[in-house]
Amino acid sequence: MTLQDPAAAPRPHPDPARPAPDTPALTALARWAARTRDEDIPERVRALAASQVLSQLASIRAGAAQPEGRRLVDAFGPPFQADTRTSACVLAALGSFLNLDDTAYAGHLSNSTVAVPLAYAHRLGLDGPALLSAVVVANECASRITAAATLGPLRGQSALHTHLAGATAGRLHCQGTDAAQWTSALALALAMPPWPLMRAFLASDARLFNAFTPVRTAMDACDAAGAGLEGAPDLLEHPDGFLARFATVPLPGEVTADLGRRWHTDTLSFKMHPGGPGIDAAVDCAGDLHRALGLRRADDIEEVVVETSRYTLAAGRLAQRYVEGPGAPLGALVLHAPYTVATALLTGHLTVADLTPPRRDEPERWKVAARVRLVHDPAMTRALFNAEAPFGQAVRQAGPAAEPWLASFGGDELVRLAGEAGRLAHQEDFARAAKLTGARVRVRLADGRTGSRERMIPLAAAGPHTRRHHAELVRRKFTDLGGCGDVARAAGNLDRMSARDLRSWLEAALR
Repeated sequence: MTLQDPAAAPRPHPDPARPAPDTPALTALARWAARTRDEDIPERVRALAASQVLSQLASIRAGAAQPEGRRLVDAFGPPFQADTRTSACVLAALGSFLNLDDTAYAGHLSNSTVAVPLAYAHRLGLDGPALLSAVVVANECASRITAAATLGPLRGQSALHTHLAGATAGRLHCQGTDAAQWTSALALALAMPPWPLMRAFLASDARLFNAFTPVRTAMDACDAAGAGLEGAPDLLEHPDGFLARFATVPLPGEVTADLGRRWHTDTLSFKMHPGGPGIDAAVDCAGDLHRALGLRRADDIEEVVVETSRYTLAAGRLAQRYVEGPGAPLGALVLHAPYTVATALLTGHLTVADLTPPRRDEPERWKVAARVRLVHDPAMTRALFNAEAPFGQAVRQAGPAAEPWLASFGGDELVRLAGEAGRLAHQEDFARAAKLTGARVRVRLADGRTGSRERMIPLAAAGPHTRRHHAELVRRKFTDLGGCGDVARAAGNLDRMSARDLRSWLEAALR
């Protein structure tokens, strides 16, 4: 037997899920993203991405039908146009401002991770598998960077850095760009991240630029990197870098943890009705009670109690400053549990039309809204920390270091409740991920009857039911928002669509 010189022995192929310790996070993420193709992505993840595409197309349709959306198109042009950069921005804006966009651990992803691949797939003549691969890779890049900063001052739609990463990744994957350019483009995009003002976001039409602006910045970063400009590869973790400014508790390990094995796309939650953080389950319960109790008039309802988590209560407090009754701005109304629950109790649903005149100003709705009382349920808050989304995974990863952030978000009680939650073992994948933003709605009627409904996982949010039924759920969303049934059904064939068929399907979806 001949002994081989160890120095001459073949070296094992590096594991993209475990980059070298001294590799900057953006470099490791870029290398993985640039080489990931359709065959590398599990079938269940591609199927979720197909539903995500249809769901976001439904949201874009809804946005384009509103007066604000039409004005945006007047200013910047239609969703599909010769200027692909602007097309990406318009698609992002139209799908975002009604809070119909899908979420994950971590972030409101689809406004960039779907919108930008849609624009570039349409322009470049890509086929269905290429579109889905770009969406998944953009999801992974955006959600991981957002997760690294999720224990910070900006969350949900206010975390605009999500779209800097998602838009950059979505475009570069469509274009087949090399890893070095990826690193510079991501670093340039994240160099000057936006910080939104709540007054503008909640109470003005500036919310249309919530996704538009970071997507445009990302398009500039891609062009700059293509021309040879370079960013700082260590921008995320450097003491003077992104996480130092945007994270109270930085989690840089979330950016590269188990790349190619743990798919953040598995944590997707789909929006079936417009609404901000935490109200989904309460609206679902209220719709059930409407059907069970036959509610029609405000005078039938004496009291409504919504028991929920600190998360929902915090969002409600923010909205309450801008909601006084009829005439309330849409941006605040989608976060306002009393109005949204009252509407679902009286009508059985919550639609985009319920957030705009004349329905928004109906006195009956506001009469019921005044009778809605929100109460904290500690068990529901504990449940948040036993789920991946919206931030349970991040709190578990941080451990005791999360306590200052928890205290700033919900006081000492939140620190205690997080400590009482069970500590789940590390998961190599998110195939069983859940979003436990629960609510219990109790109604007392004038005739003495009572009713109660409880839901721990909102309809179409991450969990067992959604994993089994996401395709049919988003088909319903698409058709409920005016889309064609044939277009909705064809989404199941996205993974097999030719370039020509994909282009026709996209145009039909937004027709």
